Amino acid sequence: MTSRIGFGIDIGGSGIKAAPVNLSESGQLAAERFRIPTPYPANPESVAGVLVDLVRHFEWEGPVGIALPSVVRSGIVHSAANIDESWIDVDAETLFSSLLKHDVVVMNDADAAGVAEMSFGAGAGCRGVAITLTFGTGIGSALFVDGYLVPNSELGHLEFRGESFERWAAASARKREGLTWRKWARRVSRYLQTVDALFSPDLVIVGGGASKSAERWVPLLDEVRPEIVVAEFANTAGIVGAAMASVRT
Repeated sequence: MTSRIGFGIDIGGSGIKAAPVNLSESGQLAAERFRIPTPYPANPESVAGVLVDLVRHFEWEGPVGIALPSVVRSGIVHSAANIDESWIDVDAETLFSSLLKHDVVVMNDADAAGVAEMSFGAGAGCRGVAITLTFGTGIGSALFVDGYLVPNSELGHLEFRGESFERWAAASARKREGLTWRKWARRVSRYLQTVDALFSPDLVIVGGGASKSAERWVPLLDEVRPEIVVAEFANTAGIVGAAMASVRT
């Protein structure tokens, strides 16, 4: 079988990561992931310069998929909870396409991670309602119904005690407040109970940076009804999902 290769870039708060991805069967990276620290300030122009360097590093010629931590509709950025506010209303697809000289598709980063898990990872073949949650600087979410993505769900922004849940239950809160894994797991449990009450998912996939230490907190989750599984792609999920979107341009 001829391999189908896509190219994905995942824009994060601390690093911007890229790799070609084998999309024929496994969704595994076709070359070692390359990472460049996220510039500061992480405005559209400075980030675009990093994307150019990443494409050049791999000598990539072809469409590019990009995962961005924002609500993205028709290539336009509509939120900036964890990125520079100068992104709002930017036509990211047009900006990146003009600089990279390739067709570009831009999508929400948690949606990209979810697509990877539902296609090749922990959610493959799942029917009903499935939700992927990424625990990192914030809480990203991807909502699926019978395998179909409902984009830009942003469930980390559900309100709790007068602020967004992600401020209280993201992985960054554990580090910022010096919480033990057990205390943080209680917060995550409370968050998952709220998600369950609103969406009644059949499956919840937990990913993001915190999934690398899943054995330290997932067994501590308490009184959570849906089946909880750990993401298989961890921090490469965004790259894989973005690469999948790139081959659909």
